[in-house]
Amino acid sequence: MGAFGDFSRINTNIQSLDALRRFQMTNQNLGVRQMRLATGSRINRAEDDSAGFHIAKKLEARVRGQAQALANIGDAKSMLTVAEGSLGTVMDILQTMKEKTVQAANDTMGSSERTAIENELQALSDEVTDILDDTTFNSTALFTSATFSFQVNAESGDSFAVTIGTLSVGQMGLATGSIDVSSASVATSLLSTIDTAITTVADKLADIGDSQKRLTFKQDAISIAITNNEAARSRIADADFAKEQMEIVKLQILQQTGTAALAQANAGPQSILQLLQ
Repeated sequence: MGAFGDFSRINTNIQSLDALRRFQMTNQNLGVRQMRLATGSRINRAEDDSAGFHIAKKLEARVRGQAQALANIGDAKSMLTVAEGSLGTVMDILQTMKEKTVQAANDTMGSSERTAIENELQALSDEVTDILDDTTFNSTALFTSATFSFQVNAESGDSFAVTIGTLSVGQMGLATGSIDVSSASVATSLLSTIDTAITTVADKLADIGDSQKRLTFKQDAISIAITNNEAARSRIADADFAKEQMEIVKLQILQQTGTAALAQANAGPQSILQLLQ
C-alpha cells in the first residue's frame, strides 16, 4: 500500500512519489524477466531465489561429478578390454603349446623332432612373457598389480575394485627353463602344467568379463541418474519462456500505465494555481 496525499499541499507530491515507486518496481521486474529470457535461467543471482540457488548448485555439482564418473567407467572398461585382449592372445598361445606338447607326448617323435618342438615351446613361452610385460594402460602395467580401484560415481565412497591379479610364465610353470619334452612321459607332465595355465587364464578372462558387465550396469544407471538430476535442476533453475514472455507483456502494459499515472500525478498540483487567481 502507498501513502495518500492531497493536491492542496504542493511541497510534497505523495501521488507522484507513489507512482514513481511503482513505476520503478515495474521496470525492475521487467528487467529481471528480460534477463531470464536472455540467459535462459530463472535464477541468475542468489537473491533471485536463495533456496533454489542452493539446491540447483548442489544438483549441478552432482551432475558434473557423475559425468566425470561416467568417463571414468569408460576408461575402466577400456583398461579391462586391453587386459582381456592380451589374455586372449595368451590363451591362443597356450592352446598352441598344448597342441605341440600333445604331439611331443607321442613315442613316434624322434629326438630331433622333440628338440624342434621344445625350441618352439620355449619361443612361445618368451612371447607370452613379452605380451604380459607389454600390457599397459596409461603407463600402468596391468599384470603386475593385484587390484585396481575406479571412482564410479560422484560420492566419496563410490569406488569399484577390480582384481586382475599378477601373471607371469613363472607363475604358470612355463618359464623356458621349465619346458622339457625330451620324452613322452615328461611331455605328459608338461601337458598337465599347460592345462593348469589355461584354466588360470580362463578364470581371469571370466573375472574380467564379470567386472565389465558390472561396469556396464553402473554406466547405464549413472546415465539415467544424470538425466534425472539434470531435469530436477532444470525445473528449479531454468526459465519457463512461455511464462516469462506472458509476464513481460503484462509488465510492458503496466509500464505504459505507470508512465501515464506519473505524468498525471505530476500535473495534479498545477490545479492549485486556480486558487491564486
